[in-house]
Amino acid sequence: MDAGVLSRFDGQSKLLVRSLLSGASGAHRAVGVFRRQQRANPEMSLLNFIKTVCQDEVICSDTEAQPLVVKPLVCQFPALFKQNLLSFIYLVQPVLPQASILHLLKCLSLDPRPNPWVTALVRQLERNMGAHDEEPLYTPLCSQRLKELSQCLVGVGENGEWAKCFSRQTVGAESQIASSLLEPGMQRKRKSSFVALDSDGEETGQLSKRIKTDVCGSAFLDAAEQNAKDVIAAEAPAEDVQPGPDSPRDALPELIKVSVLQIKELLESQAEWDQSSIDEFKVLIECDPGQVEIICSMLRLPDLPESALPKLCSSILAPSPDLSYSTAATLIKSLLLEKVLSLSEPASRCLVTAATSICSRCPRPMCHALIGPVLEGKNIGNPQAELLNRLIESCLDSHYRLLVLQITLKISWSEPVLSIIHSLLDSKPDLSEELFAQFSDQLVSQGPQFTKSVKFAKMMLTVLTKYSSHVTAAHKLSLHGTLMLNETFLKKSLQAALKRISHM
Repeated sequence: MDAGVLSRFDGQSKLLVRSLLSGASGAHRAVGVFRRQQRANPEMSLLNFIKTVCQDEVICSDTEAQPLVVKPLVCQFPALFKQNLLSFIYLVQPVLPQASILHLLKCLSLDPRPNPWVTALVRQLERNMGAHDEEPLYTPLCSQRLKELSQCLVGVGENGEWAKCFSRQTVGAESQIASSLLEPGMQRKRKSSFVALDSDGEETGQLSKRIKTDVCGSAFLDAAEQNAKDVIAAEAPAEDVQPGPDSPRDALPELIKVSVLQIKELLESQAEWDQSSIDEFKVLIECDPGQVEIICSMLRLPDLPESALPKLCSSILAPSPDLSYSTAATLIKSLLLEKVLSLSEPASRCLVTAATSICSRCPRPMCHALIGPVLEGKNIGNPQAELLNRLIESCLDSHYRLLVLQITLKISWSEPVLSIIHSLLDSKPDLSEELFAQFSDQLVSQGPQFTKSVKFAKMMLTVLTKYSSHVTAAHKLSLHGTLMLNETFLKKSLQAALKRISHM
């Protein structure tokens, strides 16, 4: 961009301009810049920025024979800037007067070299404000190509659905396309995919393949390929494409969607996070449980690399001393559960650090959202048991250790589970008579499958030494039968410990 054009803007507006020129994510970057400017100066307004891009400029003609023309400054910017600008305006529309937006749209309509995609976005914004509902979003050239395409597709489906779809003159489908592209928080999309033009998802997704394999002749292929290029070129500035209107994310307010985009940029950035970056995570505290679940899905938290977990968990916990139970449980499931369940070797330092930080601050949701599901999982192994033992020993007080012990009474035991139970008992939580009776029954019922298990024998020895005061005559009798089945080198020690327990 010519430095002379940038000189028209004040310092804050220049940052917005550079953001909008920065590529496919320019609109989202501009929103981030604007939000930071607002935090620094609550009186910050976009009116000066809009006024500048709308001011008249003399545009030189391509040839000397043509006179100079006066057009708005925005017309001198590339199409990518205009597309990002319109998406940015959509995202911040609530803070702008409608008159200013309409004035900007009018200026864009004066562009001597209109871009079809910019034109469609302008019309969509006008529709949002109740203007020009009758105008279709597609250009006359696009309409002509769609008609040519429909003629070649006659009879493709059972009842000629493709022909009917492309020959319709209604604007509903095109409106849906533009609406989805204007919405924030767009997900990554492969560049080779097409925008769906109807609701027939599977057939529509194969449109590009059908075009290339159709036998209508080279003339049709040329026209279709050119039309495809136009569509892809229009999509290119927005690598992230919104899901359809039925997506759960549509339930999120616009401001929350913007915050999610900022968090997504932070997660993808290699730069250090400052306090303003950490403040972005306050949105998780302000959302209800359903919204938090949608946000976790949009951010794809289960797919984050483990190296990003410590910084992310620290930032999530920083804004508030206490996350709600439901919010914490949802975050734990998204961030940690899948990674812990899939461990095939000892947990990495990053995973341990992240799990420890959350467990220390949110022990109850950690027990229900991570420790419980891992214990109940069929494939729990030594890596999982080692991590859970670290969490139990370093983060959980007696109350939550009892909670974990109660969970173990509802599952089938395995060698890794035995090590966790032993760790729990070794810390000597305060067992009630009722809980000890349940645990004793579990020992007797599951003992026969561990006759050769040293871990089971060590756990039994802990019970007989540290909890001897809990052992009643009935317990002693049932435990004696279990010890008789033991085949480990600890059998005599177990029998001696049981014999030392006396009753009145």
